[in-house]
Amino acid sequence: MGSRRRTVFIALGVTVGVIGLFFLTVWVLISVLEGGGLPVGQKVAVVELQGIIVQAEPIVRELNEHRDNPSVRAVVIRVNSPGGVVAPTQEIYSAIQRLRKSGKPVVASLGSVAASGGYYVATAADRIYANPGTLTGSIGVIMQVANVEGLLKKVGVDFVVIKSGQYKDIGNFARPMTPEERRILQALLDDVYNQFVDAVARGRKLDKATVESFADGRVVSGQQAKELKMIDALGGLDEAIEGAATLAGLPPRPRLILPRKRFSLSDFLKDQLGLPLPDARQLLPGFPAFKTPLYLMD
Repeated sequence: MGSRRRTVFIALGVTVGVIGLFFLTVWVLISVLEGGGLPVGQKVAVVELQGIIVQAEPIVRELNEHRDNPSVRAVVIRVNSPGGVVAPTQEIYSAIQRLRKSGKPVVASLGSVAASGGYYVATAADRIYANPGTLTGSIGVIMQVANVEGLLKKVGVDFVVIKSGQYKDIGNFARPMTPEERRILQALLDDVYNQFVDAVARGRKLDKATVESFADGRVVSGQQAKELKMIDALGGLDEAIEGAATLAGLPPRPRLILPRKRFSLSDFLKDQLGLPLPDARQLLPGFPAFKTPLYLMD
């Protein structure tokens, strides 16, 4: 009887051990696939900001996770973006600042294009690296409003607006813009532009007058940006990673947590099926101003 009981206990122990090993294996695989490595040691995390900035949540969530991950000592944000909508750009900028305040250095690596909102985000980092041929700068704000009054008249369309306030249909594409409406919208853009200039001046430790001297919407190369003190050094992603490691007190070739690969239906259709897709800029809103976000675009 005692021998049978001992056999049962051994079998139960082996079963529990196998189940525990199974869950441990699953945990390790999830950590490797989602986090770029095991959740131990000291690493540099790489976050990618790709394309037009229209939402901030995925990037902000990833930055916050790296802030709370004790194995992450520094973060490199790789920017390949011509800019985008103002508010999401500012949310990513603020998330980078919070990450820095937690004691983890952040280095920005500018890829092919890091202009306007893309550069705005980069100025929140401790250091900025760019290739000599990177296109960056384009500091400014733009709002585009169409006037199709003449076209509507030609096709016999009468556009009727019923509104509660004088400026409720400001930017209405069915009529010319009044001087007062233009003044209101220009004041709005000037305010956001000043926020942009202040962020660059603060991040790059330059006086506002210096920033305003090149903050006229011009696009500059990485080499020109270095001369203007818009970036800290010339170099690619590898140099940025080494720079982040140095700031964090890690070896020059640190262990990495690589960017998460998010499924994109548009990329699948374009890369796997070869289907032509419209430029994302063609899909941006272009309707009355009260529905049209402000863009930090090159």
